[in-house]
Amino acid sequence: MARKTTRYLCKECGAESATWLGRCPACGAWDSLTELARVIGKDAARTAGKGPAARRAGAGGMPRVRPLAEVPLDETRRVTSGLAELDRVLGGGFVPGAAVLVGGDPGIGKSTLLLQAAHAVAAGGKTVLYVTGEESPGQVRLRAERLGALAPGLLLLAATELDDVLAALDQAAPALLILDSVQTMGDPSLEAATGSPAQVRHVAQALTRAAKAGGWPLVLIGHVTKEGQIAGPRLLEHMVDAVFYFEGEEGGSGRILRSVKNRFGPTHEVALFTMGDAGLTAVEDPSGFLGGRHLKGATGAAVTVTWKGSRPLAVEVQALVSAPRYGTPARVIQGVDPRRVGLLVAVLEKAGGLAIGGSDLFVSVAGGLRLDDPATDAALLAALASAHAGAALPDATLYLGEAGLRGDLRAGGRLAERCLEAARLGFARVLSPAAPEGVKGLPADLVRLVPDVAALLGACGLARARGAGLDA
Repeated sequence: MARKTTRYLCKECGAESATWLGRCPACGAWDSLTELARVIGKDAARTAGKGPAARRAGAGGMPRVRPLAEVPLDETRRVTSGLAELDRVLGGGFVPGAAVLVGGDPGIGKSTLLLQAAHAVAAGGKTVLYVTGEESPGQVRLRAERLGALAPGLLLLAATELDDVLAALDQAAPALLILDSVQTMGDPSLEAATGSPAQVRHVAQALTRAAKAGGWPLVLIGHVTKEGQIAGPRLLEHMVDAVFYFEGEEGGSGRILRSVKNRFGPTHEVALFTMGDAGLTAVEDPSGFLGGRHLKGATGAAVTVTWKGSRPLAVEVQALVSAPRYGTPARVIQGVDPRRVGLLVAVLEKAGGLAIGGSDLFVSVAGGLRLDDPATDAALLAALASAHAGAALPDATLYLGEAGLRGDLRAGGRLAERCLEAARLGFARVLSPAAPEGVKGLPADLVRLVPDVAALLGACGLARARGAGLDA
């Protein structure tokens, strides 16, 4: 006879507790433990198997120990998604047996992206199972008609119970499974509401085990919270092999797929798309999409080259400095760590003599990209100084360098590749604390050395403006 035991699960870190506590003993989060009821006994045999051996065997039989050198390479051959930008973020395609989690705001285009990828894989002769728990089959068909995603090998299942998905896997034997979304799937044997941390963790664990046993890739689509994090326990991000965020500006057509975790490819990689009537299309000129073209007579705007994953991207940073309207200066920062901007403001005041700490500061990165690259500090310094002085920066100039607390500038990594990207885009000069050595095809007079913040301001023509009321 079955008996029920109650445990509690932390929705932040996924830790379990035998009793309810106001604070999670593992991660320290307050009021994060939710009830998790388990059924133990004969009723649990359906999901737990008849014993440890049965649970371990799964669909692929008992696991076999073998030397690593004897594992065939065919077992790790990637499945291309058919979308070059998506393959870039994946590291070359889907890895068999890997679980991928894709999160994003509602309506951003997650389902469109994965439906296009499912169609491309199915058009290559493979079977793809697309499971929808949010939309009816008719609604998915309408989107597929608009996208032209009607490959014969693309199978659709509308279900919200885990058993239905597992049964469909045995029937279809797909080469790729896409679940839209993991928050809509549940197991009736687990006495917890669908979408709760307990259900999300249970469903993800069951499907991840099935994917690794069957050797096919798994893609989980997830909702995000108002804080921008994927809904469910944080343990979900640790369970999967890759975590991607699909983002875009409200009302705009640009979309960015950002990698924050990838066991089989580069992290911090980005893929750029535009949303249109026919779905998502890859951006052919990423630097132009991000505003990374040389500016003419622009005030408070500078261009730099950041390194994302495996490629350089020229991006425009913008700054606005104005007199404070209230007692406390306003700080509106988008795309950059606000603490980093505060540090650069202090460096400008100390090393550059610009009193801007008491002004309202507004900083933004064009295209919705997030800058976490220290080598982009020089562009932020130039944009802030230009906005404060009301003076335009030099035309066709790109800025590279990491700012130190003493007002010095240091060269960032991959300087040669960044300078080559600047030359490719037609920049006349690069202000950098160092010059790359032994780079073929780079104009000899492209790089101008600016070892510190004072030299940077002088090269921008802003030091002369200081005497004309720059510090007023």
